[in-house]
Amino acid sequence: MVTTDDVKRLRDETGAGVMDSKRALEQAGGNFDDARRLLREQGIASAAKRADRETSQGLVEAYIHGGGRIGALVEVQCETDFVARTDGFKQLARDIAMQVAAMNPLALEPADVPDDAPGTREEHALLSQSFIKDGSKTIRDLIQETVAQTGENVKVGQFARFELGG
Repeated sequence: MVTTDDVKRLRDETGAGVMDSKRALEQAGGNFDDARRLLREQGIASAAKRADRETSQGLVEAYIHGGGRIGALVEVQCETDFVARTDGFKQLARDIAMQVAAMNPLALEPADVPDDAPGTREEHALLSQSFIKDGSKTIRDLIQETVAQTGENVKVGQFARFELGG
């Protein structure tokens, strides 16, 4: 039996809607890990459906680190200005800007990383990098979570990193 407290807890942890949380818990037989996994898979499926929708809104986020020695700018796009103004979207943009400052990606996608880059293409591509705050997720996973929460297509338009003397 799924209780309202269970649904609330899953909803708080994932940001999913009430009915989606309830359905996931029912399908998972009350198991939170399985329900979380189901919601993640559903989010990925819904993100794929939204990938072609136009993203003409969003925001540009700046992050300065190292006593002003390193800075990053990222453009994170979404479909509506309503979503762009939400705390969750602003936090996503902030986290991606912090990732760019910390990890210095060379490209957005692995296919765009120069051939002469040392190591693997994935470690130099922003979307495939492990998130610095939670190594169990990539930046792509982080974006897909936001897509699942907002119901809108979300993507990184462009980014730049600046370093004094670099």
